[in-house]
Amino acid sequence: MELKRVVNFIGIWLLLLSLGCAAGISHQVRSQVTYAGPFSDVQKVPDKYIGEIVMFGGKILNNQSSPASSELIVLQLRTDSQDRPKDDDQSEGRYLIQSDQFLDPAIYKKGVLLTVVGKLSGSEARAIGEFDYVYPKLKAIEIKLWPKANHNYPRFHIGIGVGKTF
Repeated sequence: MELKRVVNFIGIWLLLLSLGCAAGISHQVRSQVTYAGPFSDVQKVPDKYIGEIVMFGGKILNNQSSPASSELIVLQLRTDSQDRPKDDDQSEGRYLIQSDQFLDPAIYKKGVLLTVVGKLSGSEARAIGEFDYVYPKLKAIEIKLWPKANHNYPRFHIGIGVGKTF
């Protein structure tokens, strides 16, 4: 009888753990991704990858919205194992997200972290200061916005291995 209770406890614990580690992008959309290589390759020659479905992380730099569509300018950021962008000032470039929906600038605002799955639709050159910059363009399939990281203490962590927390 005691063994059955332990097995039930472990099963419930594993279920809660898996729910807590859920990825940001749905499994259905994630399964559509056809290109999982580095962003830098796409940034160098975006037209080579037209039609590929990609997943990128980033930080919103600008939102230009109208009632029928929106365009986000995003600074690319690496993602962690749960698809959350790592806001660590390491980027391989910028990209554009185009959506047929109104993405409210009060919600999709500058500085918000996101993960997007989208279809590469080409590129567009735009000026950044004194030079032209080539932006890969994505047609959005799914966008996940991330809340600001909460670094309040105390932290609770269960795991095996060596690690550190600051």
